[in-house]
Amino acid sequence: MTPGSKNLITDVPGLKVGNAQDEALKSGTTVLTADKPFVASVHVMGGAPGTRETDLLAPDKTVDQIDAIALSGGSAFGLDACSGVTDGLRGDGRGFAVGNAIVPIVPGAILFDLLNGGDKTWSENPYRALGKAAYHAAAERFALGSVGAGTGALAAMQKGGLGSASLVLDDGITVGALVAANPVGSVTTPGDRHFWAAPFEIDNEFGGLGPDLSSGQAQIQQSRKALAMGQVDPDRANTAIAIVATDAALTKTQCHRLAVTAHDGIARAIVPAHTSQDGDLVFGISTSGQAVDPSVLPMIAHAASVCLSRAIARAIYLASPSAGDLLPCWADVHDLS
Repeated sequence: MTPGSKNLITDVPGLKVGNAQDEALKSGTTVLTADKPFVASVHVMGGAPGTRETDLLAPDKTVDQIDAIALSGGSAFGLDACSGVTDGLRGDGRGFAVGNAIVPIVPGAILFDLLNGGDKTWSENPYRALGKAAYHAAAERFALGSVGAGTGALAAMQKGGLGSASLVLDDGITVGALVAANPVGSVTTPGDRHFWAAPFEIDNEFGGLGPDLSSGQAQIQQSRKALAMGQVDPDRANTAIAIVATDAALTKTQCHRLAVTAHDGIARAIVPAHTSQDGDLVFGISTSGQAVDPSVLPMIAHAASVCLSRAIARAIYLASPSAGDLLPCWADVHDLS
């Protein structure tokens, strides 16, 4: 397995991703869409999720395909980004046909970034406009780090961000991951230098420092994020929201299993993960291109989990500083030049 040409989720043919952010707000939205509707499901393992339209993605529910997924900052306010994406899709004549009506289907998930130092004194919810802008910005190439839904994200010890990674399997199937990382846990081992995801790194994509070989790493570190926020509302201040995708033709049930298995990627990259204070969830999607033998599904799911681990580390590695930050960026602390 090797990364795709872009090492982004958009190496999966047909997918596009767009970002929109407001630097004063210290928040933003990321939208994944495609050339045509795609199969999707979802699995939630965190104890504090914030979602829209995710019930519709259960394998037994009616709609088989969706038009886009929105990941957003803003906590509950950020769910309105889905409305902006819906507006953009409707303007393009896209959606689920119900008689003469066209209804775009846009599930979404949010992370909490309301206490990150940005100006949250808006008089009108800004996330609808951010969602529409992100949809219209969707392209095969997009930025990572402190952009889109990752703009105001914070991990336990340093700034979080938006990450992505891909793999092409030996049989040509492509798998990719996209994540906005804002977790309770740390993405780095004690000392903040090495990434938990280091064993899965490819081509020095997040610094090439390798694994931390020291023992005794079970002790949970004191979170700088919690200290910076003054321990305010800790049960609602975190999450990792992600999408894993493949061009293998999967059913909705198989997309659900893809999402379930991909959660291993969160657990390998963030310690602790899936806590009662996180809203961790993963969307699993298929662009329904390349038919596969069911025996290949475990390898596809494994590749998705590996991509997600790498994407989480890349999100933090590529974060960039801005005025008023509560936490440093990993790169600011570890100059590898």
